Amino acid sequence: MPKTIDLYTTPGCPDCAALKAWFTAQQVAFAEHDLSRPGAADEAKAKFGVRIAPITVYEGQVLYGTAQEQLPRLKRLLGLD
Repeated sequence: MPKTIDLYTTPGCPDCAALKAWFTAQQVAFAEHDLSRPGAADEAKAKFGVRIAPITVYEGQVLYGTAQEQLPRLKRLLGLD
């Protein structure tokens, strides 16, 4: 059974939109978490050390940075490269 991908996003974030579109195109299921809700960014900072979107979490791996920075690692982690 596939592992869960958690994607932490903010409204209007172009890199967040790019990752969501990529996951959808690859038919990869993900759970989206909105960092703009009260306390969410602080919670992300405590858990992952960053509070900026997008943050992608898969099998204990935490990725952050632009979509272009994350995609090569995501492809390898998901076996899609």
